[in-house]
Amino acid sequence: MKQARREDVQVEVIKRISKTSERLLSRWIVERTFGWLNRFRWLSKDFEVYLEVSKAMIYGSLIRLMVRRLAA
Repeated sequence: MKQARREDVQVEVIKRISKTSERLLSRWIVERTFGWLNRFRWLSKDFEVYLEVSKAMIYGSLIRLMVRRLAA
């Protein structure tokens, strides 16, 4: 706060509207997706040299997860 006063910066404190917000929900979805991706052994270590190969592995893993959910 002292630094903000020296720099003529206004600090505004706002109250949280609710305990659960859209940001927390989307964060949970992202963390859940990363948890699913960690199940695939080849994604736990980055062995690929090229970014495109690594991206293709991630897409392939996500496609496999979605197909399994649709088939169930």
